[in-house]
Formats: sequence, structure tokens, C-alpha cells
Amino acid sequence: MTGSASLSSPLCTWLFAACMSVTCAKESAHPLSPPSYNSSRRLKAKAAALPMKCCSSSSSSIRGIVHSSPSNDNTNNKSTLSFKGLMSSCLADEPCSSYYASGGLLRRRLSPPATSGQAMAEAVQPTREVETKKKPLTRQRRVVVTGMGVVSPLGHDPGVFYNNLLQGVSGVTRIEAFDCAQFPMRIAGEIKSFSTDGWVAPKLSKRMDRFMLYMLTAGKKALADGGITEDVMDELDKTKCGVLIGSAMGGMKVFNDAIEALRISYKKMNPFCVPFATTNMGSAMLAMDLGWMGPNYSISTACATSNFCILNAANHIIRGEADVMLCGGSDAAIIPIGLGGFVACRALSQRNDDPTRASRPWDTNRDGFVMGEGAGVLLLEELEHAKKRGANIHAEFLGGSFTCDAYHMTEPRPDGVGVILCIEKALSQSGISKEDVNYINAHATSTPAGDLKEYQALMHCFGQNSGLRVNATKSMIGHLLGAAGAVEAIAAIQAIRTGWVHPNINLENPDQGMDTSVLVGPKKERLDIKAALSNSFGFGGHNSSIIFAPFKWTGAA
Repeated sequence: MTGSASLSSPLCTWLFAACMSVTCAKESAHPLSPPSYNSSRRLKAKAAALPMKCCSSSSSSIRGIVHSSPSNDNTNNKSTLSFKGLMSSCLADEPCSSYYASGGLLRRRLSPPATSGQAMAEAVQPTREVETKKKPLTRQRRVVVTGMGVVSPLGHDPGVFYNNLLQGVSGVTRIEAFDCAQFPMRIAGEIKSFSTDGWVAPKLSKRMDRFMLYMLTAGKKALADGGITEDVMDELDKTKCGVLIGSAMGGMKVFNDAIEALRISYKKMNPFCVPFATTNMGSAMLAMDLGWMGPNYSISTACATSNFCILNAANHIIRGEADVMLCGGSDAAIIPIGLGGFVACRALSQRNDDPTRASRPWDTNRDGFVMGEGAGVLLLEELEHAKKRGANIHAEFLGGSFTCDAYHMTEPRPDGVGVILCIEKALSQSGISKEDVNYINAHATSTPAGDLKEYQALMHCFGQNSGLRVNATKSMIGHLLGAAGAVEAIAAIQAIRTGWVHPNINLENPDQGMDTSVLVGPKKERLDIKAALSNSFGFGGHNSSIIFAPFKWTGAA
């Protein structure tokens, strides 16, 4: 559709509906009662496909409709006619020349029809032609990862973080941020040392929730890792740069503090408690700091949040809506209300006497997941844009998918169909076969049902792949909730870059019937990765799979 048509179409549609209503009200001898809501929607939908009837009784008829007086009660009362009345009185009239000049959908004149049904058939036919007309084939834009930023229990630099993973170091410890003696679970992947110096303004650091501080810090570290210096930033088209970083829990601490203040008086409440509690504000604040005016929002799909954000950010680049996107997730829910909530769900491990061995995906002695906190942010970039500025490319983002189990709030679907469908759609969207995937960073949270169902889905899809290796980052850092997918994506990308996959720790007695040959052992292993798949699933039945691969300068785009 041409630019003029796209601009005039909504106005023409509205004016056409108004003209028909006025004209038919004058011609109909038997006004009917107002149509139902659904009838009105159908009428509007069909009216949008028809040529605009301009009233010929006055040269200023359209202007009269647009600026009609509210006191014209007679016209307003008579305008509520049935669709049959509209068709019989209006469709035989011929559209005015202005309509043809506006580039509307119907460019040929309609002959006066014998019946309203024939007129409807003629009116709708050209619309079908427009709908079936295919867009010209275009070369799909490739998406690459040029920067990574991480805040985690095992370090705040991608290199340090991944080296600790390769060494099998556990970041799960006793909680120190508050007294948790009243809780049956007193361990977590808690961040002990964290500073925003040089990354976030001191004034904001005092006011913001930690999930936002983690997000802003990881986001800026991703820019630094990607070589986005001040000079490069000045050259960027900021209308094509966006931020899409989500959170599962949002600013729980800020909001909880506001509730406590409200017990005294609303006057004691932090005026920033509402904006700093919302999940979108981290992305917004980062965009304000950078001046980035492209796509900016957040997605919250529980523990699948990061993957949803990464895939949607990549799609913005593929569709040409952005050239650069910061994307990922952040969460900081290790506070009394967060811990208490998950304890109430009976989802957490209670292995308090041995924190480093509490998170044990696929082990028969697992008893729930261990909470973690942190943030992971990827800098995604359109390939040609990255090449033009000489960026260092870490990996290529091939694609991904999401599905919904539509089964239960917290339990996985027993037949695993939702996860299988998600993986198959991700492969299709990425343009690769099952045989191309030889490394999987599993969701594997250390829950009795979830680990097993994911494993079964993986074996259904990739069980015949020779050399397949599967591991679980959560065995060492716990479950970072909405940040988990992005932090694990960084682990997958680091595996691609280094040629090493990290171990599964605490896997001492695998579930019966599991093929342990596909699971990485207690030591790091060498692997030449062809394609890496990373899964994230969330409460509500949200499934997500994303795929990365080594970047190759040549090949199909």
C-alpha cells in the first residue's frame, strides 16, 4: 500500500461509516434498534472493505459530518440501523472521485448492483486479492552478539563468571542479607559483593531496587564489552537502538518497603516506590541514560523472561525496526517476602547444612531449586552494522521460539508436548536441523518433576545426536528467576567462544533410566560446538528455546 493510502485509509473508513449512517438514516422508513456490540464490530469490519459514499446533498457534507453538532439528536438517533438497511440503501451508490484519488483499496467503479448481496460480493473480492498478494522476497537480516554483561553469584565479568563455572565452583551460600532463621530454607545464590561505582549515579543507587541496579550495571558492561565507546555512541542512530530487559519479580524490595512505611503513614512512603517497582522501569532508565529511542519495554514471563526478551529483541532487528538492542533479564528477590513466597510454594531445597550441594539437577536426591539473583544482558546487533564499526562478534543468534503448556500454573505438562513443540519451532525458525545441535544448556532447576520432563523432551528431539552434551548452569549458581535465561545464554556463548563446556556438579545418582552419556560429568569437557540451544521455562507454562552458533563470515544470510 502506498504512503498516501496508508494515511488516508483509516480516515476514509471512518468517514465512510459516518456517511452511510447519515444517508441511511434519511432514506430508511423503519429505523431499527441499535445493533449489539458484536454486530457493530462486524459492521465496522465489513465497512472498512467498501468504497466511501460521499453525500451529494451538500458540497460540505464530509466537513459537516466531521464537525457535526452534538445537538443534532435526530440524525444521531436515526443512524443506528441494521446492516441490511445499510446495504440496501447505500451500496448501490457510486463512490466520489476523491475516493479514487486517495488510493483506496477499491480502484474500479462498481456498476449498480441488482441486489445488495451482489454488491457485497463485488466489494469484498478486491480485498481478498490484496490479502493474498505476497511481499517481495527480501534478504533476512542476520543478528549477532557483540557484547555481554553479567552480574552473578560467581562474578560480574563474563570471563570470571565462566571460568568459575568451568572450575565447578558453587555460588550457593548461606543468606547474609537478612536474618532468615525463621525460614526452613536459609541458603541462596546470593551476591555478596556488588558495586555500582562508575556504572550508576550515586543518587539513583540509593533509591533504586537492586534488580534495577543489577540491570543497569550489566547493561552498561555489555556496551563496554561490545566496544560501544563514547565516540561510537555518538555515531549510532539512536532511533534504531533499543532496550528490552525484563524481570520476573520486579522491585519487590522497594514495594515491600513502601508497604512497611504505609503502616505508619502514606507520607512516609518513597515517592519512587511505584515506578521503581515496575518491571519496565529498568529498561526505561537505561534508555534515558543512553538516549536510545528505539524499541523499549520489558517482558515478564516468570523464569522464561530473559529468553522472551532476547528473542523479541532479535526480531526487532530482523524486521528492521532496530540495528542494536540490549536485551536480557534481571531479578533480586532474595528478601524475606521473596524467600517466604517460594517457601510457601514448597518449591525450594532445604539442604541448609550443605549449601554448595543443594542445587543438583537430575540427581535422585534433589529436593527443590535454590534461589539466585543477578542480571544478564546481551548486546545484539545487525550483522552489517556490526561489521561496519569493526565490532568483535562473539556468536550468531540463529533464532528461537516460545510455546505454552496450557496445563498447570507450576507443574510441567506430563507428555512434554509444549517443550517439544517449542524446540521444534526454534529449530525451524533458526533454519537448522536437530543434528546440528550438539550442546544444550538446560533449564534444569533441580525440581523432581521439571528436570525429568525436560530431559525426556530433549531425548525425544536430540536423542540420536552423536556427541550431544547437556549441562545445567543452575547446579552452581541456583535459579536466577527472570535473569536465568540471559545468564545461561552468556554461559552458552562462552562455551562457543572457548570450546569448553562446564560440568554438572552434584550429579551423583542420576534418575533411573537416564542416559548419562549425554550429560556433562563433574569436570569441564572440550566441545567443538556447532549449535547451542538454551531452554528456559516459567510458572504459567511458558516455554522458550533460543539457539546460538559460532559466527562465520561467509555463508547464507
